[in-house]
Amino acid sequence: MRRTTLGRLAVATALLALVTDAAAQRTVKPVLHGRHWVAITGKPLGATAGAMIFQQGGNAVDAAAAMLGAVATMWDVLSWGGETQALIYHPGLKKVIGINALGVAPTGATVEYYKSKGLNYPPEYGPLSAVTPGTPGGLLTMLAEYGTMSLKQVLTPAIQMADGYPIEGQTANSIEGQKNWIKQWPYSKALFLTHPGEAREAPAAGEIFRQPDLAATLRKLVEAEQAALKKGKSRKEAIYAAYDRFYKGDIALEIARSTQEQGGLITTQDLAGWQVKIEEPLSVDYKGIQVFKLREWQQGPALLQALNILENVDVKAMGYNSSRYVHTVYQAMNLAFADRDFYYGDPAFPPDEPIKGLLSKEYAKQRFGQIAWDKNDPTVKPGDPYPFQGGTNPFLDYLKAWPPKPKPAEAATGHGGGPSGADGMTFDESFRAGTTSIQAADSAGWVVSITPSGGWIPAVVAGKTGVGLSQRAQSFVFDAAENPFNVMRPGQRPRVTLTPTLALKDGKPFVSFAVQGGDTQDQNLLQFFLNMVEFGMNVQQATEAANFTSYQMRSSFGAHESQPGRLTLNDAMPTWVRDDLRRMGYRLDFSPRTSGPINAIFFDWKHRSFWGGSSTDGEDYGIAW
Repeated sequence: MRRTTLGRLAVATALLALVTDAAAQRTVKPVLHGRHWVAITGKPLGATAGAMIFQQGGNAVDAAAAMLGAVATMWDVLSWGGETQALIYHPGLKKVIGINALGVAPTGATVEYYKSKGLNYPPEYGPLSAVTPGTPGGLLTMLAEYGTMSLKQVLTPAIQMADGYPIEGQTANSIEGQKNWIKQWPYSKALFLTHPGEAREAPAAGEIFRQPDLAATLRKLVEAEQAALKKGKSRKEAIYAAYDRFYKGDIALEIARSTQEQGGLITTQDLAGWQVKIEEPLSVDYKGIQVFKLREWQQGPALLQALNILENVDVKAMGYNSSRYVHTVYQAMNLAFADRDFYYGDPAFPPDEPIKGLLSKEYAKQRFGQIAWDKNDPTVKPGDPYPFQGGTNPFLDYLKAWPPKPKPAEAATGHGGGPSGADGMTFDESFRAGTTSIQAADSAGWVVSITPSGGWIPAVVAGKTGVGLSQRAQSFVFDAAENPFNVMRPGQRPRVTLTPTLALKDGKPFVSFAVQGGDTQDQNLLQFFLNMVEFGMNVQQATEAANFTSYQMRSSFGAHESQPGRLTLNDAMPTWVRDDLRRMGYRLDFSPRTSGPINAIFFDWKHRSFWGGSSTDGEDYGIAW
């Protein structure tokens, strides 16, 4: 036993030595070094849009808005009818600001209505999966409040792309693969299937893909802005005139009309009554680094909870990706995500989430004490944070019965499979379901981290607007026993997976980062952060580093399933680590890529420069100057 222990310590020491010398490790992509600005997002053309705005003198908010408009136009696993979540560092105020541009359940979206259609959850696809569009409002609000340019300038790249751009293979092939769904909705069919009746009905890679209806919608927004400027309105007021045209004018009328025509529920009142929220984000201190996340209407606080738990142990001493390290981080995530699954929801609606208790350091110590060090615990339950904020838990009966009994997977789509033989996403596909991420920073001190999503292919296109509707309603639940804070009701935001991150050190930006990947986002980001902070990797090494994926939390999509004890490891994981983890009860599978594409910016205050990182997993791309 002693020899085995000593042997493992030697291996851990060797692994640590390798990572300690991280500066010598080569990466597939180079670090992006910049002095003036950095722009990174999910597609090369999207990054180019940001660079164009920077070159014209815009700040990081202007550039981020241009990238958001471009990637939404490119259908980079989102569209203009989706949702936008952002953190912005304001150098004048020296604070982090949260942008909540997530849509809400429309009028008539009640549990009773959906259950009357034989559904156990809102459907994955189609008009009944839509919440109100949030991305236009998010873009316009960020630009009006914190940008410097006109909407006309910032939307120019997106409008040019809507007029026609060479579509990339990833999106074109997604259209072809989902065409049986797309054919169910007339406006989607007309837009996406550019070669109807042919063997391949979708565009080919490199073909010029034109979206005249979307181009007209974007031009209407610019028209509203320019008309307001001619009347003497300020830049900010003129941008909000465009906001009103989208949510209260002719664009809103067409969105509501066409959505209802196709079986959806969104009304003009829903659109007019929805508003972007500018919020105070949440944060915790991890070893002198202040890490910021949006509030509990998205999963970001789970990363903060996991950091609080991990502060109780020396993870660096375990060695990077040793079996001890993997087990410890996995168990910390289990505990944090079990709380996410039960306690997170829209704080604008009762009951009040116990977020103070959830982020308490003392609560984290209690949760840390519940870790089994010799094996995985597939029965981890949500904890009880109420005593740590001076309250009593009103949901103890639900906790005793946790987890709730699983519901039939086929009921999640409402079709027992999709139309014409097309099925919904597999568990793995939905668990890792993509979005994109946007990172921007400038020498004036502005920093923007965005995780936009929603309206991915196959999306329902809202009539002649060219706007693809969100599918985010599927993240609601119908049963309070699953999550009493996230039960669907009209006007409420679903608890979503979308989770940008900003971290400050000594009161200044340290690193800004985000990732695509559904429920895997915060576990990817947690490991990225530890790679940098604990193991000394630079920002590019940390994005490319081998990591692992847990499926023990409940999926936010489809039938909200979980797979306790399953663990995906990188192919590079050594045999002895695999053997140790199997002995601990983990069910292992392997992949050459085990993280969604992470995009990040590190702030080098010693040299007053930027280090950009963009992982090799997807088509993400950055430009710096």
